[in-house]
Amino acid sequence: MEEVDVEPVNISGIRPGKRMGFAWGPGDILVYETQNKASGRRSCAFIHVVRKDEDIYSPILRKLFNESHHIFVGLQTIKDDLPSKSKKPQFVSISRNYRSVIRACMEELQQAAVSANDTDMATQYGNQVSILLAIELIWNLCEVLFIDAAPAGSLLLHLLDWVRLHKSDVDEKAKGVLQSDSPAEHRDYWDVVLSYVLQGRLEDTRKMLMKQAMLQPAAKSMYKLMDSLLSKMPFYNPGGTQTLTEFDVKWRNWHEEVDRYLKDNSFASNQHLEVICKVSDSLTQGTSHEAHRVALLRSGSPRSSMMMFLDSGVPEPLDSILLAAFEFDIHQVIKDCSIALNNWWFVAHLTDLLDHCKLLQSHNLHFGSNLREFLLLEYASGLFTHHSLWQCAVDYFDHCPEFGRVYLELQIERVPLDTERKALKVLRICEERQMSEQVRSICKIMAMRAVRNNRLGSALSWSIRAKDAAFATLISERFLQDYCAKGTFSDLDLIDNLGSTMLLSDRLTFLGKYREFHKLYGEKCFSDAAKLLLSLMTAKIAPQSFWMTLLTDALPLLEQKEVIFSAEQTYELMYCLEELTSSLITAEEDVEVTKVEMLRLALARNLASAIVKEGTMQT
Repeated sequence: MEEVDVEPVNISGIRPGKRMGFAWGPGDILVYETQNKASGRRSCAFIHVVRKDEDIYSPILRKLFNESHHIFVGLQTIKDDLPSKSKKPQFVSISRNYRSVIRACMEELQQAAVSANDTDMATQYGNQVSILLAIELIWNLCEVLFIDAAPAGSLLLHLLDWVRLHKSDVDEKAKGVLQSDSPAEHRDYWDVVLSYVLQGRLEDTRKMLMKQAMLQPAAKSMYKLMDSLLSKMPFYNPGGTQTLTEFDVKWRNWHEEVDRYLKDNSFASNQHLEVICKVSDSLTQGTSHEAHRVALLRSGSPRSSMMMFLDSGVPEPLDSILLAAFEFDIHQVIKDCSIALNNWWFVAHLTDLLDHCKLLQSHNLHFGSNLREFLLLEYASGLFTHHSLWQCAVDYFDHCPEFGRVYLELQIERVPLDTERKALKVLRICEERQMSEQVRSICKIMAMRAVRNNRLGSALSWSIRAKDAAFATLISERFLQDYCAKGTFSDLDLIDNLGSTMLLSDRLTFLGKYREFHKLYGEKCFSDAAKLLLSLMTAKIAPQSFWMTLLTDALPLLEQKEVIFSAEQTYELMYCLEELTSSLITAEEDVEVTKVEMLRLALARNLASAIVKEGTMQT
């Protein structure tokens, strides 16, 4: 956090005359009051969320993020060493998949806006639809110009399709014009005519102009000239017999004729016809808003062409973005979209796709990461603020080779471990990526939480996964204390299946082996149980504080009719008992005299029986 050394802006809740500090987060900005350095007085701190990225909290837009995540992951699997020709159809298909997801979300948002009872919610849905409409418009144009990048003649047809797709209200307007009492005088008449021209619908254009010609007999010759020009306008048909060279020759001849009429002011007396002439000369597509921007591609000055259609002469953000696309300035498109749009989703995914198409190779940022990685990192960081979308963000970080690992390590530690299930998800992600420090941190957090809730089995499981010997020792002690108090083990399934993990610490090893002793005893494998019990003491695996318990466990074996402990084993047990009692006395601790005497008596009897048995076997 840092202090803003300027006059504070008027934010509700910030008291007049107070200084402000701020902190940026992936999803919001925090503003807070700071100490007044001049007076040295401290005041109560207030923290305010000034802006929040609401898109990631929209259930409908969340589908956009989830679906596009799958497309993104699929894109990363396309191998770089494949020839460009074989990859291009895949890139076009992926681009269309992205647009399909956008359109599906738009339709759902439109339905939600219609059915919303709350006016504010309906407005919010409407705004989101508008943003997605603009995004799909820009993406489709970038697909046509950069990703598909068809030859000139085919490109013109693709651009005409782009206009028809994104300016589909022309026929509705035309219907209203034609059904009016005087179509040529209708307020939308010229807009419809120009829309037809920009969509390449020249027959419809000529029919509309005939209505105006009938209304103005004095200008009949001018309209006849325009009709002649439109009837001769060449169009390229990729499926026809005409070659691209032949089409280019025809277009140049037609262009020269149009240019000659413009220079001799043949249409100067009618600004509408003059505009149609200019647009036709630079035809690619357009209409009154989105489609008007298309009349740029073939003209020498696309910027001046676009200005013909702007009432104020100042382009709006969408105009500037489309203009940059027509000028083939990819980086300007990305920059303007980053500024105009309210999140990183669009620029991150479009840039990633363009980068795979090898269209952004020359553009690196000064601080190391390239443009693609920078945008993906920003987008993924925003996803990490969401309670479920953070899982999608992991894959984005994975495909950022320079800084993705660092970002993931920082962000994964901020994921709230609300439940054990969520903790296991986070842990699996860290383990798959060999993030050992984060694995230990997560396991320690969960182990401590389990201990506080007296869930020793869960705590032990987490400490084992963390490979934390000290904590595993502490929990093993708790298990042994519980056994001494209750006479039974809890979480038997866990202890029975420790396997090689019991070697993590001596105390854990003892816990596992001690449980194994009880299993052997329960299965009446007395000889094996006796050997294991003795080894726990002689190998110093068992803590001496637990020896009395072990010796007491030996009593039933010592009193069996069959001799279980050999003479040598009995001597070792006697030694352990004497060592224990001497240390207890030295430490001035209370000795359970009765229990010790019982043990000594049982050991003496067993020793005698063992000696007799062993002597008999030798003879």
